[in-house]
Amino acid sequence: MPETDSLLIKNGRVVDPASGIDEILDVLITNGKIDTVQAGIESAAARLDAAGKIVAPGFIDMHIHLREPGQEHKEDIESGTAAAAAGGFTSVACMPNTDPVIDNSGIVDLIMSRAGSVGVVNVFPIGAATQEMKGADLSNVGELVSAGVVAISDDAFPIQNNYLLRRVLEYTNMFDICFISHPEDKDLSAGGVMNEGFYSTELGLKGIPAAAEEIMVSRNIFLSRLTDTPVHMAHISSKGSVRMIAEAKAEGLKITAETAPHYFTLTDACLQTYDTNLKMDPPLRSEKDCQAILEALRDGTIDALASDHAPHQGEEKLVEFNYAPFGVIGLETMVGVSFNQLYHKEKFELSKLIELYTTRPAAILRLDKGTLKPGADADVSIIDLDREWEIDASRFKSKSRNTPFDKWRVKGKAVATIVGGKVVYQDK
Repeated sequence: MPETDSLLIKNGRVVDPASGIDEILDVLITNGKIDTVQAGIESAAARLDAAGKIVAPGFIDMHIHLREPGQEHKEDIESGTAAAAAGGFTSVACMPNTDPVIDNSGIVDLIMSRAGSVGVVNVFPIGAATQEMKGADLSNVGELVSAGVVAISDDAFPIQNNYLLRRVLEYTNMFDICFISHPEDKDLSAGGVMNEGFYSTELGLKGIPAAAEEIMVSRNIFLSRLTDTPVHMAHISSKGSVRMIAEAKAEGLKITAETAPHYFTLTDACLQTYDTNLKMDPPLRSEKDCQAILEALRDGTIDALASDHAPHQGEEKLVEFNYAPFGVIGLETMVGVSFNQLYHKEKFELSKLIELYTTRPAAILRLDKGTLKPGADADVSIIDLDREWEIDASRFKSKSRNTPFDKWRVKGKAVATIVGGKVVYQDK
């Protein structure tokens, strides 16, 4: 596809939940912005035929780990954004557990500079709640916000001190951004490597009880109520967490939540293979938890889908289960797995599924994204709902291969990704 100031996407099924559109239309892009969305557009612009495909606002993954700076052997901004584009994502928000940590404006500037020079999708940094993520001294939230972070998070080092978290929430509230919590009681989860239950006992592996997540979800709800601060719960995995989040939303509290595809497609029974690519934090839960996550996505209790893309090199996972690092990648598998499960198997309404990737994460992060309205940034994801394909980790754009979905047959694939009017990925 040649570079041009204008691009005409023809004959696609345009699904834009923000505009209430779901019909066969053309989309004209001019100078990086959505110009016109209507039927029968004629233009001298370069053409992209989307007949039989879904044309959606650019997908947003609000929870990934790009590993740069400091762990570029696992992933870097160039490879991570290439993986995002291949997975159908036009925007990603990267977590602060880099080395050094994203706890000052200098690191934010570095990431933004690198994203501008080698990245192919929009990159939005998330700042650390405490200095060096040690859970002791607050980061300079104002400095981080001025530098461009879109949220503050404790990431995988959740603040255990309730007084400190209260202060973090008060500061984030001053700057009208949300706090993203990794809900985990580290005392309860200490030493655990999988969900506590029948299978952890059978396999002889130390378990992590669902209560380790649920206690912190409850704590976060109490402190959100106290401070009137938005709190977003990352990678929700348990039935108990879903129940409490639903109750908090019914009360009108500023609580939102996300989950990842592995929490509604896999359970702790899968760990009977001792495959370390199934080791993640929080761990895969029981079948009843899996079903609760599906229902929470259906009824809106869970607001967004996110991959929690956590790259590790092969040798790091090629150890005994107890010693392998937590985390799996997901940028290049997320659309295939989620559309296969939610749209084709669970019969989710298409517009509601697309909301989980677009309007909802954009609203949580206060991004001016997630729509195809004229004047909006021309970020577009084109999806072939009927494309059947086999996930092949050996062909990933990511530097890492730690996926539990290698060799899965799925239905639904990102076939083109457009960022600012430029085609950054097209399936051949």
